[in-house]
Amino acid sequence: MKKTVLSLVMTAIFGFAANAGPIDGEKKEVNAETSKVTWKAYKVTGSHTGTVSLESGALMFDGDKLTGGEFTVDMTTINTTDLEGDYKNKLDGHLKSADFFGVETHTTSKLVFTNVEANGKNSYKVTGDLTIKNITKPVTFDVSIYGSKATATLKVDRAEYDVRYGSGSFFDNLGDKTIYDEFDLVVDLEF
Repeated sequence: MKKTVLSLVMTAIFGFAANAGPIDGEKKEVNAETSKVTWKAYKVTGSHTGTVSLESGALMFDGDKLTGGEFTVDMTTINTTDLEGDYKNKLDGHLKSADFFGVETHTTSKLVFTNVEANGKNSYKVTGDLTIKNITKPVTFDVSIYGSKATATLKVDRAEYDVRYGSGSFFDNLGDKTIYDEFDLVVDLEF
């Protein structure tokens, strides 16, 4: 009798749990106006910095635990911040051209989280699919969450996205005209 009652109780508990379904997460939209994406690119003779605007984005949470995210960047907003005047306009135009990001054809880039693992309090190791110029490659980076803000820093290898200009991966004998393939993105989100 005890075994029968125990079996019925266990069946009821596990049956209820199985029918409960997955916990729905909370989607928190990112404020594109107050969030910031900063880039820094390197060349043999120095570096350049700038910004690009977030078009839209959201983070997914289960309670206070980060579980996912998706972001779209407006590539037409590439902006150099370390130059002024003609030099700035020339570099902005060149970065938007087919030599680099081809923004006439590829107006947006996208990042979709595919895996999120907690690696400390408020800290997560994220793997995601980054799409630039319609080429999608995996990237891994750390995200920190504090209240309604999140920060992340990631390295992107532009050669993987067919951004060839001045790249030693595609051209020989560039000398001091070489532009390194990896560039940094620093992302500060508010949601």
